[in-house]
Amino acid sequence: MADQPNDRRRQARRAQALRGFHRNDAIVAPDSDTIAAIATAPGKGGIGIVRVSGRDLRPLITGILGKFPEPRKAIRSKFLDSGGEGLDEGLAIYFVGPASYTGQDSLELHGHGGPVVVQMVLERCLELGARPAQPGEFTQRAFLNDKLDLAQAEAVADLIDAATTLSARSAMRSLSGEFSRVIESLVAQLIELRMLVEATLDFPEEDIEPADRSQSVARLEKLSMETTRALERGRRGSILRSGLNVVIAGRPNMGKSSLLNALAGEDLAIVTAIPGATRDAIRQAIQIEGVPLNIIDTAGLRDTADEVEVLGIGRTWEMIERADAALLIVEAGRGVLPEDEVILSRLPAGIARIVVHNKLDLTTDEACRETEGENQVVRLSAKTGQGLNLLRAALLEIAGWQPGSEDVFMARTRHLDALVRAAGHLDNAAEVASQIELFAEELRLAQAELSSITGEFAADDLLGEIFSRFCIGK
Repeated sequence: MADQPNDRRRQARRAQALRGFHRNDAIVAPDSDTIAAIATAPGKGGIGIVRVSGRDLRPLITGILGKFPEPRKAIRSKFLDSGGEGLDEGLAIYFVGPASYTGQDSLELHGHGGPVVVQMVLERCLELGARPAQPGEFTQRAFLNDKLDLAQAEAVADLIDAATTLSARSAMRSLSGEFSRVIESLVAQLIELRMLVEATLDFPEEDIEPADRSQSVARLEKLSMETTRALERGRRGSILRSGLNVVIAGRPNMGKSSLLNALAGEDLAIVTAIPGATRDAIRQAIQIEGVPLNIIDTAGLRDTADEVEVLGIGRTWEMIERADAALLIVEAGRGVLPEDEVILSRLPAGIARIVVHNKLDLTTDEACRETEGENQVVRLSAKTGQGLNLLRAALLEIAGWQPGSEDVFMARTRHLDALVRAAGHLDNAAEVASQIELFAEELRLAQAELSSITGEFAADDLLGEIFSRFCIGK
């Protein structure tokens, strides 16, 4: 039974490979031809790498190296043009499929990192029958040839894009298959439960005992708990991908720009006593204990006749509408004034909010963090740094980050959506447990949602969208 999901996945991928994918209004059969691309970043560098993948690379390899190397062994070689003259010199490594990244025969040419030289080597590969690879096509072939599942393939891009140490570690856990194993465990449990339930539907008159209702309910409860746990881990991991968007808002001269500078640890925004000095949003990515945050300083909110300032205030509200959290800055010692209450009343219902009492250094009060109604309150001084750690802790809490939370998955929005829908079907199944046909259908729908995460069942348009966001050469 354990091999059945893998068998189905392989069959689905083979079918997708035969159908091909829509790219630039043309259908490309991913396994049918040889592809080549520059795998290193644009610009000058010490090394430039050209990658090639296809079913039979012998003619291409012989044409560019003048010989055929031993597999999986780096050799020093000239890279030859059509006349046998050297284009470059470096290392060549040949991998025989399926023991390669893509599952096909692969070649890597490691030469000098000048843009012109690397482009010449690539063009020589194209002369020898390769075509330019599309974004993500090497990883797409790895997926189709069962070297990676879809969640692992997406983790490749997440690892490349990782902005912090924690996000890189999280992506690496997903790439190594930890996320996939959790999902596959849930699917395996669903399959076992469906077998018990559907045996009753398929063979109602045979000598097969009906699924014990209490046993089915207990299995379902366990499944629901584990699905919820996976969703929680995924939600925390999603913060590592995109960061928490935090808008600093408030009336002019409350110290918004000073707070941005304090959180960033450098003077990014102009600090002045002149009201309305900040006209446009200033965005800065920072880290708190390895968790990325996008801090946005905005124009002071007030009634004004200045047309430029009015535009800046309009953009402030647009930023607030899209934010995950809002920091309303007020002046310590004076507290929340009626004008601040108006701003609070306009904040979106779903946004996390922290009222920051700044300029604590001008009072005799101590830094503290507390709750007032539905708002968190932090009293601090952006100028001296007093209480700044309390604000950092509050922001981590909003991000759902806790000490020891390094077991998260680098989840994407589609993963979270699928887990939410799967959890919903499991809840529905619990409600209709006494109606065996509906119960079985909800279990089937939950399994389909979970299977879409690893790509056991995935539509061509979804796959095209995912891989088109990768780098060319990856």
